[in-house]
Amino acid sequence: MEPYVIPIAITLVASVMLTFVAIKGLDHLRRKDAESEARQIVERAEQDAHARRREVELELKEMVIQQKAEGEKELRKLRQELHERERMLDKRQDALEKQADQLQKQEKIVEGTQRKLTERIQDTNRRKEELAKLLDLQRQTLHELSGLNRDEATARLLETLRTELSREVGAVILKHERQMNEVCEEKSREILLTAIQRFAAAHTAETTTSTVDIPNDEMKGRIIGREGRNIRAFEKATGVDVIIDDTPGVVIVSGFDMIRREAARIALNKLIADGRIHPSRIEEIVAETTREMERYIQRVGEEARQEVDVHSLHERLVNLLGRLQFRTSYSQNVLRHSIEVAFLAGMIADEIGLDGRLARRCGLLHDIGKAADHEAEGGHPKIGADLLKRYGEPPEVIQAAAGHHDDLHLDNPYTVIVSAADACSASRPGARRETLERYVKRMEELESIASSFHGVDQAYAIQAGRELRVLVSSKETTDESAAKVCREIAKAFEERLTFPGEIKVTVLRETRHTEVAR
Repeated sequence: MEPYVIPIAITLVASVMLTFVAIKGLDHLRRKDAESEARQIVERAEQDAHARRREVELELKEMVIQQKAEGEKELRKLRQELHERERMLDKRQDALEKQADQLQKQEKIVEGTQRKLTERIQDTNRRKEELAKLLDLQRQTLHELSGLNRDEATARLLETLRTELSREVGAVILKHERQMNEVCEEKSREILLTAIQRFAAAHTAETTTSTVDIPNDEMKGRIIGREGRNIRAFEKATGVDVIIDDTPGVVIVSGFDMIRREAARIALNKLIADGRIHPSRIEEIVAETTREMERYIQRVGEEARQEVDVHSLHERLVNLLGRLQFRTSYSQNVLRHSIEVAFLAGMIADEIGLDGRLARRCGLLHDIGKAADHEAEGGHPKIGADLLKRYGEPPEVIQAAAGHHDDLHLDNPYTVIVSAADACSASRPGARRETLERYVKRMEELESIASSFHGVDQAYAIQAGRELRVLVSSKETTDESAAKVCREIAKAFEERLTFPGEIKVTVLRETRHTEVAR
């Protein structure tokens, strides 16, 4: 074993020494690398610091330049403001100097004016003294010539002046009365035209029959019923006449009471839709429809009240207003007529400085008696006034209802306003419908009156009689005579006819020459 121990030990020692040498060499290499890396880091840090220093210097320079520019800008602004203030001060100084010059001139003018006034006052006083002396001399001379003392002459002079003044006052009063009449007429015409122009409403003409559509002709037999019991029960319950003829798909409900007729129409539509048509069902449907009509009437009256902006109205009056929806006067719906009169009266009252709200109330209720004239005796003005008095309406409203046709109370201007608005609403074109016979007759009268004048060849009434076109002969008339014919025709219409609104007369005169080229 010993011969091998020594080589092994030597080998171990050699390997340890080699390992130690290798470790030292590695440490030396690592130290060199660390030193070179440190040097590089230091160099980079120095470079970064140098670059950062340059950037900071540049930023400082830019900031300095920017602050310098801002300072120069503010300095220029301050200089401009100073220049502006200097200019303003110069202007004010110039203005003050001008004002001072003007004040001096005005002072001089005032001094001159005062001097002139003093001289005029002195001259006036001197002339007054001279005039007083002359009057005394003239008075003495008149006393000597007339033989009258001072009191007698004064009395006679005053009497003469009183007579002359009374004549002049009378003439002045007549002159002003004529002027006032002209102004009042022009102003009233302007107010009426303005009110009519601001409010214009159309009216729908009502008839005395209503039609009900049926699905087939078999329904006519069911409406009539066995031996006519259904139709008799329906007519008895509604108070209208049911006309069933050969017209396909239509049944006619006839009656002069529009409320009953409308209720009958609605009830018949319900029966047709239901299909069960017998006397007991008819009575049930008619009763239900009647209650619906009452509610509808109340709603219509309330809507009319709200439309005109009338408040604190009794429920009975609201109901009567709703009934006016089913009442016509010369085919004009009375409720729409009352609403129109209310608006016109309110506009007229506002124009002349009165209470427009009260005038609208008077106009809305002026025909309320027409809704109950079948329940009481007398005309609708008296019935309406009694109703309005019973339900606590103001005296102006009561008088307007009682006197809007006649017996106008001049102490109550609202009656006159309502009367004027009522006339405007009733007489404007289109408000009331004419029958065909009256319409044709009026057209023929217009054309016949125009044709009766000398030189008229043809005359045509157009625009429902609101305009007349007249063709005159160019041989028998001249331009001057044509104008005279036009004026005479218009005057003849005013004297012979009664018409609402106005009729425009246009006379045409022309000369035609015709030649044929061959």
